[in-house]
Amino acid sequence: MSTRLDHGDDELTENHEINVTPFIDVMLVLLIIFMVAAPLATVDVPVNLPGSNAQPQVKPPQPVYLTLQADLTLSLGDTPITQEALAEVLDGATEGNKEEVIFLRADETVNYGDLMALMNRLRRAGYLKLALVGLETAAP
Repeated sequence: MSTRLDHGDDELTENHEINVTPFIDVMLVLLIIFMVAAPLATVDVPVNLPGSNAQPQVKPPQPVYLTLQADLTLSLGDTPITQEALAEVLDGATEGNKEEVIFLRADETVNYGDLMALMNRLRRAGYLKLALVGLETAAP
């Protein structure tokens, strides 16, 4: 940037001040974008999870959440799926990687037999690595 200090001369001098107004405008736009996008990145399937006092494990960058709700309906992430389409939908979500960990969320009112039936269906589909998800509670 340059400014003309004397009005009679055509020579321009340099201005050594930084104009931060465009930088602040860009930062405010980015802040608004992140504030709008952050709630969209969460899973919104309502489920009443039981508590656990086990040590939390490190999550992979993009975990695959399979949810078994109280009415025995399944959801992969936020998308409802049928029991019959479970294997092919999981193959699509994991890109055929049978070694990927499936995070299984089940409502605490789900019968143990129904949970085991779902785990057996996952085993038949070739997904042997399961992680059960629960709420963190204080140790007794």
